Amino acid sequence: MADAKLTALAAEVVNATLRSLPDDLRGPAKGVHLVYEDRADAGLVAQGFEPDILGLFVGDCVGEGAGSLQPMPPQIVLFVGSLWEYADRDREVFREEVRLTYLHELGHFFGWDEEEVAERGLE
Repeated sequence: MADAKLTALAAEVVNATLRSLPDDLRGPAKGVHLVYEDRADAGLVAQGFEPDILGLFVGDCVGEGAGSLQPMPPQIVLFVGSLWEYADRDREVFREEVRLTYLHELGHFFGWDEEEVAERGLE
């Protein structure tokens, strides 16, 4: 479980970022479930993810899974402990990294690959 204070701060940043999105992105983005974890667990690391991963998108992208019998709901995981460490325990840097990580993972929800995410300034 992620630290409650860091989780609250991260949620505050995510909510502000969500409110700032253009209308055409905000609506679909509201349907993405957010999960706050401390760090990647051993299972994720065993799957090849870096232990210090900052965020992860899982599930179906916009428009995918609609006809599936078992669609996978979209979810963004923010690893607040890793983000805090990455920010060198600086509150303002942490806020910015949470914002960027959320936007980056949200880009994947919209079906954008790494290059498209970078082109949109979401890296």
